[in-house]
Amino acid sequence: MPTSVRHVIYLHGFASSPASGKAEQFRDACEAQGTGFTCPDLNQPAFETLTTSRMLAQVREIVAGVPGGPVALVGSSLGAFVAVLAAHEDTTGRIDRLVLLAPALDFGGNRLTHLWEHSVEDWKRAGSLTVFHYADERDRQIGYALYEDAGRYDALTLPVTRPTLVFQGTKDDVVTPGMVQAWAHGQPLVDLRMLADGHQLSTSIHTILTESLEFLTGRRGATE
Repeated sequence: MPTSVRHVIYLHGFASSPASGKAEQFRDACEAQGTGFTCPDLNQPAFETLTTSRMLAQVREIVAGVPGGPVALVGSSLGAFVAVLAAHEDTTGRIDRLVLLAPALDFGGNRLTHLWEHSVEDWKRAGSLTVFHYADERDRQIGYALYEDAGRYDALTLPVTRPTLVFQGTKDDVVTPGMVQAWAHGQPLVDLRMLADGHQLSTSIHTILTESLEFLTGRRGATE
């Protein structure tokens, strides 16, 4: 039976924060069973200069700093994209398994054509875009460097080398369900759960927490 992870690192989504509902629920669930929990603020030091490379550096720093033992990455949307990349580049052996929520796996590799209603060409021309930041509840600027830097990374083409539990909504209008299904197909370490839910997976959170905790504690494998 797989061992229980000692620490969970939760990576929130784009224009979100550690105060998101899912992050808080994962925090409460982990702390209730004595599992360490960290949710870095990926908006820092400034949302406007956000890049994939910066987020990966934050993950590396946290993994290096948490107590010894296996670590799990839980990523939501863009955070799931970062989690897959972080696991692939991990040379410490500490990252043991992944939980991905509505994973925006096609964000990199120059696959992005729009950021919400904005085209990439408009973004490049202006140098930045105004987007609504849900955590701040106000408009914020996001630099074109986010797109340029993301083009260096392609999560869709990476082999999955850690047990990975994925939750994807069939009604998701942000992350294409078919893209996630195609990625998971043929990946023996991926257990994909399709749920009748939208991008936020808000009506499925009880199922997600229950199955995730069983997976994180080793009470069930990802591909059972």
